[in-house]
Amino acid sequence: MDKLKHSIHTAFKTSVEAVMPVRRGPGFDSGVLSPDEFVLAGDKLVRVCPTWAWASGDATLAKAYLPRDKQYLVTKNVPCARRARDMEAYAGGERALEGEDEGWVAAGEAHGGRRAGDEAGDEALPEIGALRLDGHGDGGNDGDDADDDIPDMEDYEDEDDDAVVLPAAITIAKQAGAANGGVDDDDIVKTRTYDVSITYDKYYQTPRVWLNGYDENRLVLKPQKALEDVSADHAQKTVTIDPHPHTGVPSASIHPCKHGSVMKKLVVMMTEDKGVPNVDSYLFVFLKFIASVVPTIEYDYTL
Repeated sequence: MDKLKHSIHTAFKTSVEAVMPVRRGPGFDSGVLSPDEFVLAGDKLVRVCPTWAWASGDATLAKAYLPRDKQYLVTKNVPCARRARDMEAYAGGERALEGEDEGWVAAGEAHGGRRAGDEAGDEALPEIGALRLDGHGDGGNDGDDADDDIPDMEDYEDEDDDAVVLPAAITIAKQAGAANGGVDDDDIVKTRTYDVSITYDKYYQTPRVWLNGYDENRLVLKPQKALEDVSADHAQKTVTIDPHPHTGVPSASIHPCKHGSVMKKLVVMMTEDKGVPNVDSYLFVFLKFIASVVPTIEYDYTL
């Protein structure tokens, strides 16, 4: 989003919020929420998904129309192992199979998928039965000579103990990491993580998602870097960098200008399939929608 345009809109939005009344009536059917409905939906999310919790935030930034101890929702240390562009590249390389494999999908060539014509390579693979421990000949039994080459484990018995103590796998991994200049936790896969929070936006009358990231070494991630974990369709269009409304910390945010219309369509679809959903299910549907914007931030354990 253009910085100048965003700055002007933010100033306008702040001015309007200062004088506009707080929504009191129900808005779920229209894709929006009142503050009371937001709290009701948040309570259900926290109850069903313990990874989410209510937070109070900075007292000086508290909103009077929300309970003091329920200003916003947050889930912390959410893993994000891959960048969004990697997932999109993988999805773009898929191809449908035909013939006996019709109905299945093969990964793209760049991601381990087998190219057409690679079947010939399978012929170069030896049959399992043709392998011998000494690496020679075929699977036929040429006699008992091979048995003489197999060492007897009794030769390795410890005179002072009945069992031979072998180094643990984790010890080997740590030694290998140290030899390469690493530290003791090199056997642990390091990923980016995010604190994901949901606030109530008075102007748009919908929830709004905020992202505060940390790199693989738990150092604070610049908000602009979070764009790497947003789908290409949204990264430069609906994600903005703003101070978090309850902490003041600069954060990446998924702008809520389209949330109401999208949620209205989803509610209509749910109504046609299963009847009118309860308002306390709003955030579950909302998080499914947001997952398409940040596909590699793995916060969604709602189903």
